[in-house]
Amino acid sequence: MAGVSTNAIALVLVTLLSVLVTSVRSAANYDTAAARSYNSGWLPAKATWYGAPTGAGPMDNGGACGFKNVNKYPFSSMTSCGNEPLFDGGAGCGSCYEIRCIAANNPSCSGQPRTVVITDMNYYPVARYHFDLSGTAFGAMAKYGLNDKLRHAGIIDMQFRRVRCNFPGMKVTFHVQHGSNPNYLTVLVEYANVDGTVVRMELMQTRNGRPTGSWEPMRRSWGSIWRMDTSRPLQGPFSMRITSDSGKTLVANNVIPAYWRPDNAYWSNVQFY
Repeated sequence: MAGVSTNAIALVLVTLLSVLVTSVRSAANYDTAAARSYNSGWLPAKATWYGAPTGAGPMDNGGACGFKNVNKYPFSSMTSCGNEPLFDGGAGCGSCYEIRCIAANNPSCSGQPRTVVITDMNYYPVARYHFDLSGTAFGAMAKYGLNDKLRHAGIIDMQFRRVRCNFPGMKVTFHVQHGSNPNYLTVLVEYANVDGTVVRMELMQTRNGRPTGSWEPMRRSWGSIWRMDTSRPLQGPFSMRITSDSGKTLVANNVIPAYWRPDNAYWSNVQFY
Protein backbone atom coordinates (compact mmCIF):
# COMPACT_ATOMS: atom_id res chain seq x y z
CA MET A 1 0.00 0.00 0.00
CA ALA A 2 2.10 2.86 -1.34
CA GLY A 3 2.05 6.08 0.67
CA VAL A 4 0.54 4.46 3.78
CA SER A 5 2.78 4.21 6.80
CA THR A 6 3.22 1.07 8.87
CA ASN A 7 1.89 2.96 11.90
CA ALA A 8 -1.27 3.93 10.01
CA ILE A 9 -1.90 0.33 8.99
CA ALA A 10 -1.34 -0.82 12.58
CA LEU A 11 -3.80 1.79 13.85
CA VAL A 12 -6.48 0.60 11.40
CA LEU A 13 -5.95 -3.03 12.47
CA VAL A 14 -6.18 -2.12 16.16
CA THR A 15 -9.38 -0.15 15.52
CA LEU A 16 -10.96 -3.05 13.61
CA LEU A 17 -9.99 -5.48 16.36
CA SER A 18 -11.52 -3.17 18.98
CA VAL A 19 -14.79 -2.98 17.02
CA LEU A 20 -14.86 -6.78 16.66
CA VAL A 21 -14.24 -7.35 20.38
CA THR A 22 -16.92 -4.80 21.30
CA SER A 23 -19.41 -6.50 18.95
CA VAL A 24 -18.66 -9.94 20.39
CA ARG A 25 -19.06 -8.68 23.96
CA SER A 26 -22.31 -6.95 23.05
CA ALA A 27 -23.61 -10.04 21.27
CA ALA A 28 -22.82 -12.19 24.31
CA ASN A 29 -24.69 -9.82 26.64
CA TYR A 30 -28.14 -11.12 25.82
CA ASP A 31 -31.25 -12.08 27.72
CA THR A 32 -33.02 -15.11 26.29
CA ALA A 33 -35.99 -14.76 28.65
CA ALA A 34 -36.68 -11.19 27.48
CA ALA A 35 -36.37 -12.10 23.81
CA ARG A 36 -38.72 -15.07 24.12
CA SER A 37 -41.30 -13.38 26.35
CA TYR A 38 -44.63 -12.11 25.01
CA ASN A 39 -44.56 -9.31 27.59
CA SER A 40 -41.24 -7.56 26.94
CA GLY A 41 -42.63 -4.96 24.56
CA TRP A 42 -40.52 -3.59 21.73
CA LEU A 43 -36.82 -4.40 22.14
CA PRO A 44 -33.95 -2.88 20.13
CA ALA A 45 -32.02 -5.02 17.64
CA LYS A 46 -29.90 -4.91 14.52
CA ALA A 47 -31.18 -6.21 11.19
CA THR A 48 -29.28 -7.50 8.17
CA TRP A 49 -30.42 -9.62 5.25
CA TYR A 50 -29.11 -12.46 3.12
CA GLY A 51 -29.95 -14.51 0.04
CA ALA A 52 -31.93 -13.18 -2.92
CA PRO A 53 -33.51 -9.71 -2.54
CA THR A 54 -36.99 -11.20 -2.78
CA GLY A 55 -36.18 -14.71 -1.54
CA ALA A 56 -36.44 -16.66 1.70
CA GLY A 57 -32.70 -17.15 2.18
CA PRO A 58 -30.23 -19.39 0.32
CA MET A 59 -32.09 -22.02 -1.72
CA ASP A 60 -35.29 -21.16 0.20
CA ASN A 61 -34.57 -23.86 2.78
CA GLY A 62 -35.02 -23.70 6.52
CA GLY A 63 -31.35 -23.74 7.45
CA ALA A 64 -30.51 -24.72 11.02
CA CYS A 65 -34.17 -25.41 11.91
CA GLY A 66 -34.69 -27.87 9.06
CA PHE A 67 -38.03 -26.46 7.86
CA LYS A 68 -39.01 -27.22 4.28
CA ASN A 69 -40.14 -24.87 1.51
CA VAL A 70 -40.00 -21.72 3.59
CA ASN A 71 -40.65 -19.69 0.44
CA LYS A 72 -44.19 -21.13 0.38
CA TYR A 73 -47.22 -20.68 2.65
CA PRO A 74 -47.38 -20.37 5.61
CA PHE A 75 -43.86 -18.91 5.98
CA SER A 76 -44.08 -17.20 2.58
CA SER A 77 -40.42 -16.07 2.68
CA MET A 78 -41.04 -13.98 5.82
CA THR A 79 -38.21 -15.70 7.65
CA SER A 80 -35.16 -14.85 9.71
CA CYS A 81 -32.01 -16.23 11.25
CA GLY A 82 -31.83 -15.42 14.94
CA ASN A 83 -28.80 -15.15 17.17
CA GLU A 84 -28.67 -17.33 20.28
CA PRO A 85 -31.29 -15.58 22.47
CA LEU A 86 -33.74 -16.00 19.58
CA PHE A 87 -32.62 -19.38 18.19
CA ASP A 88 -31.97 -20.76 21.69
CA GLY A 89 -30.18 -23.93 20.60
CA GLY A 90 -33.09 -24.85 18.33
CA ALA A 91 -35.82 -24.32 20.95
CA GLY A 92 -36.64 -21.01 19.25
CA CYS A 93 -37.26 -22.59 15.84
CA GLY A 94 -40.72 -21.60 14.65
CA SER A 95 -41.09 -18.63 17.02
CA CYS A 96 -42.88 -15.64 15.51
CA TYR A 97 -41.78 -12.03 15.95
CA GLU A 98 -43.09 -8.68 14.86
CA ILE A 99 -40.33 -6.51 13.48
CA ARG A 100 -40.31 -2.86 12.45
CA CYS A 101 -37.97 -0.02 11.68
CA ILE A 102 -38.92 3.64 11.90
CA ALA A 103 -37.84 6.74 10.01
CA ALA A 104 -35.37 7.58 12.77
CA ASN A 105 -33.62 4.30 11.94
CA ASN A 106 -33.69 4.88 8.19
CA PRO A 107 -35.78 7.29 6.04
CA SER A 108 -37.03 4.32 3.97
CA CYS A 109 -38.58 2.60 7.01
CA SER A 110 -42.37 2.49 7.20
CA GLY A 111 -42.70 1.91 10.95
CA GLN A 112 -45.33 -0.77 10.22
CA PRO A 113 -44.85 -4.11 12.00
CA ARG A 114 -44.30 -7.25 9.92
CA THR A 115 -44.28 -10.83 11.22
CA VAL A 116 -41.36 -13.20 10.65
CA VAL A 117 -40.61 -16.78 11.71
CA ILE A 118 -37.26 -17.96 13.10
CA THR A 119 -36.04 -20.62 10.68
CA ASP A 120 -32.26 -20.47 10.99
CA MET A 121 -29.31 -19.66 13.27
CA ASN A 122 -27.32 -16.43 13.05
CA TYR A 123 -23.75 -17.47 13.81
CA TYR A 124 -22.12 -14.02 13.59
CA PRO A 125 -24.24 -11.53 15.56
CA VAL A 126 -23.36 -7.86 15.49
CA ALA A 127 -25.60 -6.87 18.40
CA ARG A 128 -27.25 -8.14 21.55
CA TYR A 129 -30.23 -9.14 19.40
CA HIS A 130 -29.63 -9.63 15.68
CA PHE A 131 -32.15 -10.65 13.01
CA ASP A 132 -30.51 -11.78 9.78
CA LEU A 133 -33.63 -11.55 7.65
CA SER A 134 -34.56 -12.93 4.27
CA GLY A 135 -34.43 -10.29 1.55
CA THR A 136 -38.22 -10.41 1.43
CA ALA A 137 -38.64 -9.77 5.16
CA PHE A 138 -36.05 -6.99 5.28
CA GLY A 139 -37.69 -5.18 2.36
CA ALA A 140 -41.13 -5.62 3.94
CA MET A 141 -40.19 -3.06 6.62
CA ALA A 142 -39.88 -0.33 3.97
CA LYS A 143 -42.30 2.32 2.83
CA TYR A 144 -44.19 1.47 -0.35
CA GLY A 145 -41.83 1.32 -3.32
CA LEU A 146 -38.67 1.73 -1.23
CA ASN A 147 -37.94 -1.96 -0.58
CA ASP A 148 -34.73 -2.01 -2.63
CA LYS A 149 -33.56 1.30 -1.20
CA LEU A 150 -33.92 -0.05 2.34
CA ARG A 151 -32.12 -3.26 1.42
CA HIS A 152 -29.20 -1.17 0.15
CA ALA A 153 -28.69 0.08 3.74
CA GLY A 154 -27.25 -3.32 4.65
CA ILE A 155 -27.42 -3.01 8.46
CA ILE A 156 -30.11 -1.05 10.26
CA ASP A 157 -31.43 -0.54 13.76
CA MET A 158 -34.89 -1.99 14.31
CA GLN A 159 -37.26 -3.18 17.03
CA PHE A 160 -38.87 -6.55 17.68
CA ARG A 161 -41.34 -8.26 19.98
CA ARG A 162 -42.52 -11.84 20.21
CA VAL A 163 -46.05 -12.57 19.02
CA ARG A 164 -48.17 -15.68 18.72
CA CYS A 165 -47.99 -17.51 15.41
CA ASN A 166 -51.11 -17.73 13.29
CA PHE A 167 -51.09 -20.18 10.38
CA PRO A 168 -54.73 -20.35 9.16
CA GLY A 169 -55.67 -23.67 7.61
CA MET A 170 -52.52 -25.46 8.77
CA LYS A 171 -52.23 -28.51 11.01
CA VAL A 172 -49.08 -29.74 12.74
CA THR A 173 -47.06 -31.87 10.33
CA PHE A 174 -44.52 -34.61 11.00
CA HIS A 175 -41.94 -35.12 8.26
CA VAL A 176 -39.96 -38.38 8.49
CA GLN A 177 -36.42 -37.53 7.46
CA HIS A 178 -34.13 -39.12 4.91
CA GLY A 179 -32.14 -42.04 6.35
CA SER A 180 -34.76 -43.05 8.91
CA ASN A 181 -35.21 -46.78 9.53
CA PRO A 182 -36.86 -48.96 12.21
CA ASN A 183 -33.89 -48.46 14.55
CA TYR A 184 -33.25 -44.80 13.79
CA LEU A 185 -36.21 -42.48 13.40
CA THR A 186 -35.79 -38.74 12.79
CA VAL A 187 -38.83 -36.49 12.50
CA LEU A 188 -39.19 -32.82 11.62
CA VAL A 189 -42.18 -31.12 13.23
CA GLU A 190 -43.61 -28.12 11.40
CA TYR A 191 -46.42 -25.54 11.45
CA ALA A 192 -47.12 -25.47 15.19
CA ASN A 193 -49.43 -22.55 15.88
CA VAL A 194 -49.36 -20.06 18.78
CA ASP A 195 -45.88 -20.53 20.35
CA GLY A 196 -44.58 -22.01 17.10
CA THR A 197 -41.99 -23.98 19.03
CA VAL A 198 -41.46 -27.55 20.16
CA VAL A 199 -39.29 -28.08 23.24
CA ARG A 200 -40.23 -31.70 23.90
CA MET A 201 -41.39 -34.50 21.61
CA GLU A 202 -42.46 -38.01 22.62
CA LEU A 203 -43.49 -41.08 20.68
CA MET A 204 -45.88 -43.93 21.45
CA GLN A 205 -45.48 -47.15 19.52
CA THR A 206 -48.05 -49.75 18.55
CA ARG A 207 -47.29 -53.40 19.28
CA ASN A 208 -49.52 -56.38 18.53
CA GLY A 209 -52.09 -54.00 17.10
CA ARG A 210 -52.42 -51.91 20.25
CA PRO A 211 -50.82 -48.68 21.49
CA THR A 212 -48.22 -49.47 24.15
CA GLY A 213 -49.53 -46.72 26.44
CA SER A 214 -45.95 -45.60 27.06
CA TRP A 215 -44.62 -42.23 25.90
CA GLU A 216 -40.95 -42.48 24.96
CA PRO A 217 -38.94 -39.24 24.84
CA MET A 218 -37.19 -38.30 21.61
CA ARG A 219 -34.00 -36.21 21.59
CA ARG A 220 -33.52 -33.00 19.67
CA SER A 221 -31.19 -33.93 16.82
CA TRP A 222 -30.88 -30.34 15.59
CA GLY A 223 -33.22 -27.44 15.00
CA SER A 224 -36.79 -28.72 14.89
CA ILE A 225 -35.73 -32.29 14.06
CA TRP A 226 -36.08 -34.97 16.73
CA ARG A 227 -34.63 -38.47 16.81
CA MET A 228 -34.94 -41.86 18.48
CA ASP A 229 -32.27 -44.56 18.36
CA THR A 230 -33.29 -48.06 19.49
CA SER A 231 -31.81 -51.54 19.51
CA ARG A 232 -35.31 -53.01 19.14
CA PRO A 233 -37.09 -52.03 15.90
CA LEU A 234 -39.77 -49.41 16.33
CA GLN A 235 -43.31 -50.41 15.38
CA GLY A 236 -46.01 -48.09 14.12
CA PRO A 237 -48.45 -46.54 13.81
CA PHE A 238 -46.82 -43.86 15.96
CA SER A 239 -48.63 -41.30 18.06
CA MET A 240 -46.69 -38.10 18.73
CA ARG A 241 -46.92 -35.79 21.74
CA ILE A 242 -45.34 -32.35 21.48
CA THR A 243 -44.87 -29.60 24.06
CA SER A 244 -44.31 -25.92 23.28
CA ASP A 245 -42.11 -23.56 25.28
CA SER A 246 -45.08 -22.18 27.21
CA GLY A 247 -45.99 -25.71 28.35
CA LYS A 248 -48.88 -26.39 25.99
CA THR A 249 -49.15 -30.07 25.01
CA LEU A 250 -50.71 -31.60 21.90
CA VAL A 251 -51.24 -35.28 20.98
CA ALA A 252 -51.50 -36.52 17.39
CA ASN A 253 -52.80 -40.06 17.58
CA ASN A 254 -51.48 -42.59 15.05
CA VAL A 255 -50.22 -39.76 12.88
CA ILE A 256 -47.32 -41.73 11.37
CA PRO A 257 -48.66 -44.96 9.82
CA ALA A 258 -47.27 -48.46 10.30
CA TYR A 259 -45.84 -48.49 6.79
CA TRP A 260 -44.20 -45.10 6.92
CA ARG A 261 -41.48 -44.12 4.48
CA PRO A 262 -38.53 -41.73 4.80
CA ASP A 263 -38.85 -38.39 2.99
CA ASN A 264 -42.61 -38.31 3.58
CA ALA A 265 -44.69 -35.75 5.44
CA TYR A 266 -47.64 -36.90 7.55
CA TRP A 267 -50.27 -34.29 8.34
CA SER A 268 -52.07 -34.48 11.66
CA ASN A 269 -55.59 -33.28 12.41
CA VAL A 270 -54.51 -31.29 15.48
CA GLN A 271 -53.24 -27.78 16.08
CA PHE A 272 -52.46 -25.42 18.98
CA TYR A 273 -55.07 -22.70 19.58
